[in-house]
Amino acid sequence: MDVQAADGAQELPPEGTPEQFVTDLEALGPTFVKLGQMLSTRPDVVPPEFATALERMQENTAPIPVERIREIVEAELGVAVNKAFSAFDDTPLGTASLAQVHRAALRDGTPVAIKVQKPEVAAQVRSDLEVLKSFANAADKLTGLGRRIRFADWLAEFGKALLAELNYEAEAENLARFGEHLKPFPQLWVPQPIWDLSSRKVLTMQLAEGVRVDRISGLRRTEQPMHELAAALVRGYLDQMFVHGEIHADPHPGNLRVLGDGRLAIFDLGMVAHVPPKLRERLLKLLFAAVDGRGEEVAEETIALSTRLEDFDEDRYQRETGQMIARYAAHDATSEGRVVLDLVRIATAYGLRTPPELSLLGKTLLNLEAVCRALSPYLDTRSVVEDQLQHVMRARLKKSLSAANLASEAMELQALLREGPRKLSDILSLAADNRLQVRVAGLEESRLMESLQKIANRVAAGIVTAALILASTQMMRIDTGAKLFGYPAIAMVLFLLGVALGLGIVASAVLFDRRAHAREERGRR
Repeated sequence: MDVQAADGAQELPPEGTPEQFVTDLEALGPTFVKLGQMLSTRPDVVPPEFATALERMQENTAPIPVERIREIVEAELGVAVNKAFSAFDDTPLGTASLAQVHRAALRDGTPVAIKVQKPEVAAQVRSDLEVLKSFANAADKLTGLGRRIRFADWLAEFGKALLAELNYEAEAENLARFGEHLKPFPQLWVPQPIWDLSSRKVLTMQLAEGVRVDRISGLRRTEQPMHELAAALVRGYLDQMFVHGEIHADPHPGNLRVLGDGRLAIFDLGMVAHVPPKLRERLLKLLFAAVDGRGEEVAEETIALSTRLEDFDEDRYQRETGQMIARYAAHDATSEGRVVLDLVRIATAYGLRTPPELSLLGKTLLNLEAVCRALSPYLDTRSVVEDQLQHVMRARLKKSLSAANLASEAMELQALLREGPRKLSDILSLAADNRLQVRVAGLEESRLMESLQKIANRVAAGIVTAALILASTQMMRIDTGAKLFGYPAIAMVLFLLGVALGLGIVASAVLFDRRAHAREERGRR
C-alpha cells in the first residue's frame, strides 16, 4: 500500500466527463472507490474511456491520528503498543480508504508493517452496500442491461469480496498461502504474517522495504536487468491462477516492490478470488486458444462457461469473436488482458452472461502487463504467457496420467459398467408400463397457471367495467330525482365506478405486471 494524501485543492474536471465521474466516486468514500475499481473490469457495463479513467482511481484520504490508531491496535491485540513492539513509527507509511499502515519493530528488532483498519469503516461499507443494493434491484427491473447482466447478483459478489477484504485474518491466510505456492519462483517473495500480533482489524507482517516497480531508476536497471523478474511475475501469477485456482485481483505497481536483494515483493492480498476446478480448466483452455489465435475455439469455450440468454445470436457472436482473435494474432503488441475483456464485451452484446471470473482474469492480466512494462518495457509478454500455459497444460496432463488418477477413473468406469444394465432395464420397464416421464425444463407449470389466471381475471374485470359504463349511460336518460354533477346520481355513481375500475386495470398492467424473464441456458446445447 503506497497512497499519499492529495496536496492542495485541485480544479474539478468538466461535468459529464470520465474524470468527473471518478472524482465523484472518490468523494463518496471507500465503498464507491472499490466499486469504481471493480467497474473498470467490466467493459460490458462502462464505456472504454470511463474504464480507463477508473483504472487510475486513487484512494487519497487524510490519515487517522496516531493516538486513535494506537487505541485500535491495543484493543485488538489486548496488549500495549510499547510492550508488543520495540518501536512504532507515528508517521504512516500509507493511508488508503479502508486502512492505514505504520512501520514498527518486534521486540527482537525485526522490522514489520502494521495494517490497521480505520474506525467505523466496516459499518459505513455495509450501509453503502444496502443503498447500492436498492439501486441494483431497480436497474435489474427497469433496464434491459440490468436484466441481461443482473446487477444485483454482481453487487452481491462485490459486497462479499469487499467485506472479506475487511477481515485481516483472511488476508493473513492469503499471504501465507501465496508465499507457499510461489516458492518455486525464487525471484518472488511474499511477506509473511505475524500471527500472534494479528486480528480481524490489525495485520502485522514482515516489512517489504524496496522500490515501487514504476519508480525504478535507470541506474538500478543497469545494475539489475528486470527482464527475468517480470517474466517470473507473469509465470507465478499464471501458476497461481490455473494450478491453485486463486486470482489476486489487484496486482498494481503500488502493491509490488523490488527489494534490495533483487527479489520482487508482493503484498496487499486482501482481495483474492477463488476459482473452482472446472471453471479453472475452461479459463485455461480459453486463454490458451486466444494466445494461439484459435478464434473458433475461443468462442466455443466462452459459450461453454457462460449463460445463454434467450436473444443469444450465436452466429454473429462467433463471427465477431473470430475477427477479434484474428486481429489479436496479427498484432504482437495487443494486450492479452484487453483481449479477454473484449471477449466479455462482445459476449454481453450478443446475449451471453459471462462469469465474473472471466472479467477478473482479464483485469489481472491487464495489471500484470502494466507492471511488466514498468519493469521491462521490451518483454515479450505473449511468449511468456504462452510458454507458461503450455507448462501448466503439460503438468495437468501428467497429473491426469498418474497411477492414482487412473485408478480413480477405472473405479468410476467399473461402477458405470456394473450399474449401467440395471439402469437401462429400469428405463425399459417404465416405458413398457407407460410410466416414463420426460420433464421439459423450459416450461414452468406454476408460471403458466399464474399467467392464465391473470388473463381470466383481467377479462372478467374488463367485462364488469364495460357493463357498469354501459348501464350508467342507459340510466342517464332516467330521472331518479337525486342529482350528482347535474346527472342522475345512480347513473353517475355507476359511471365513476366503471371508470375507476378501468383505470385500476390499466395501472395494474403498467406498474405491476411482471416482465417475462429471458430464458437462460448454461453452456453448450
